[in-house]
Amino acid sequence: MNDKNIREVIRDLEKDFSRWELPIVSSLAEKHSGPFTILVSTILSLRTKDEVTAKATERLLALAVTPEDMVKLSEEEIIKAIYPVGFYRNKAKTILHICRELIDRFDSRVPDTIEQLLTLKGVGRKSANLVVTLGYNKEGLCVDTHVHRISNRLGYVRTKTPEKTEYALRNKLPSEYWMRYNTLMVAFGRHICLPVSPLCSRCPVKIYCDRVNVARSR
Repeated sequence: MNDKNIREVIRDLEKDFSRWELPIVSSLAEKHSGPFTILVSTILSLRTKDEVTAKATERLLALAVTPEDMVKLSEEEIIKAIYPVGFYRNKAKTILHICRELIDRFDSRVPDTIEQLLTLKGVGRKSANLVVTLGYNKEGLCVDTHVHRISNRLGYVRTKTPEKTEYALRNKLPSEYWMRYNTLMVAFGRHICLPVSPLCSRCPVKIYCDRVNVARSR
């Protein structure tokens, strides 16, 4: 892929975006404003299907919407609310630990920088970038498996891990696209550019794509 074509790729994907379902964290961000909601939902979403994450987040937010409210709950109450998300027991512990950290270290406020967010146990670069972009509307570049896969499949980057993809994109993707790149690519990756046997016949950007490592498509 010619690097200069990234603007056309994003333009053409955005034309089809309204037909695709929003990624769960982006959808929750529209429904429940605030960085704390984004932080909690990103933790719950790890290795969990969107529909499960959505229901678990709603149940938990019905019980607590601030770190102070959350630490009043027992671990078992949180587990009951978030079950059956993946690793629900570990996530209940993580949420309580993070809330105590927010209260003790940040005056109950979710940090608005990636560097500070990464000091919270259980918060990785993906979650930190989502909180910064969706929770604070600040510049960030979230890279998950979809963003990593599609960016490499297009031939725009050639990297081995999501973290390396993030740094590569920060060096070459125009910053005007950073905040919406994740939402766009995740939606595209779930509906067209699938991990296995992507729907290339229906792809709006196939003329730009190098189809790296695509062995079979439809």
